Amino acid sequence: MLNETYREMLQNKNVIRELSEFAYRRGAEIGYENVFDFSLGNPSLEAPASFTEKMIHLLQTKDTMTLHGYTPTLGNARFKEAVAESLNRRYGMHYKAEHIFPTTGAAGAVAHSVRAISKPGDEIIVIAPYFSEYTPYIEGAGCVKKVIPADTEAFQINFGELERAFTEKTSAVLINTPNNPSGVIYTPETLMTLATMLREQSERFGHTVYLITDEPYRDIVFSGFESPYVSEFYPHTLSCYSFAKSMSIPGERLGYVAVHPDCEGADVIVPMCGQISRGLGHNCPPSIIMQAVAEVIDDVSDLPVYETNMNIINETLQELGISCVKPGDTFYIFPKAPEEDAVAFCKKATEYDLVLVPSDGFGVKGFFRMAYCVDTEKMKRAMPRLKQFITEAYR
Repeated sequence: MLNETYREMLQNKNVIRELSEFAYRRGAEIGYENVFDFSLGNPSLEAPASFTEKMIHLLQTKDTMTLHGYTPTLGNARFKEAVAESLNRRYGMHYKAEHIFPTTGAAGAVAHSVRAISKPGDEIIVIAPYFSEYTPYIEGAGCVKKVIPADTEAFQINFGELERAFTEKTSAVLINTPNNPSGVIYTPETLMTLATMLREQSERFGHTVYLITDEPYRDIVFSGFESPYVSEFYPHTLSCYSFAKSMSIPGERLGYVAVHPDCEGADVIVPMCGQISRGLGHNCPPSIIMQAVAEVIDDVSDLPVYETNMNIINETLQELGISCVKPGDTFYIFPKAPEEDAVAFCKKATEYDLVLVPSDGFGVKGFFRMAYCVDTEKMKRAMPRLKQFITEAYR
C-alpha cells in the first residue's frame, strides 16, 4: 500500500523548484539567456581555485580506498577537526572534533538537529519569513511547527509574539540568519534578547529550550554589516552550516551540525545524530569532498559579486518606488509586491520572462523573492525588463 503522507505531499510541491523548471522550459524555447530567472538560490560563482586544485591533487596522489572508501558513521576525522579549528579561530569558540557532525548540506544538518532535541508531539518555533522546507523537516520528525508572524518593517524577531508562543511542549526555536528570503541579518541586540528569552523560558518550564540556527549564508556579508556567530549568545545552540554558498559547491551537499560545547547533551548529540542517520539512510557526505574541503576550510568564492548584484536590483526597486529592506547578506532580496496577491504578481511577471518567487511559501503575504546569484551582465539586462513589467502592469 502506498504511503498516503507522501502522496499528499505531491500536491504541495516546492514552488521554487516548479518556477525553476518553468524557467528551463521557457529557456528551451527562447534561449535561457533571455529568461530572467531569479527563482533558485543556485550559486553562480566559480568554486575557489584552491578547492579545485586540492581535488585534482587528491585524485592524482591518493589511493582508491582513501578517496572513496567508507567513512566512519560520524564523519571524516580530519574534516571534523578542520571545522572545529576554523570555528574556534574565527569566533573564539572551544569546539572539539567530537562536537561536529558532517551532513548532506544545511538541510541535512537542520533535519538531524530537529530530531536530536525533540520527540514526536513537541513544538518547534520558527520565525517568518522562514525557509519553506522547514515544514517537512519538522513534521517528518513528528513535531508541530509554530510560526511567529514576520516583523515586516525590519525582518528582525517579533518578540511579543514569540514570548506568547512558548508552551511546556516547546523543544526548540529554529532561526535562519542571515535570512532566506529577506537577506537580513539578525543584529547582536536581537540575538541577546532571544538568548535571554530562551533562558527565561527554559527556567519557566523546567527543561532546556534549544536554539537551532540555520546559517549557510554566514560568510556572504556586505559592506557596513556584520554577521554575528549565533552560538556565542546562547550555549544550548546547534549551528547548521553548508559550504554550498560560500564555496559555490551546492551539488556536493556538504554541511555540518556544530553542537555548542556547553550545550546540554553536548557529549551525546553527535553520536545520536549518527543513530538518526541510520533511520534516515543518510550515512555521511561524500568522502572525497570532506577531504578536499578540510584542506581549504576558510576559502571562499568571489563573494563581493553578490553585493554588486544586490545594489543593481536595490537601486532599480527604489526607482520604481517598491518598498524593500536592504539585505546585509545572502543573495536574496525580498521586496513588497505592488499587489497583495504575491502569487498573482509573480504569475504576471512570467509574461515578461521574469521568474520571481511569491512570499507565501515563506510564511509571509504580499512580498516576493529574487535570487540574484546570476551573472552581473544578465542582471543589468534584466532591470529594463523589470521596469517594463512594473510600469505596464501597475502604473
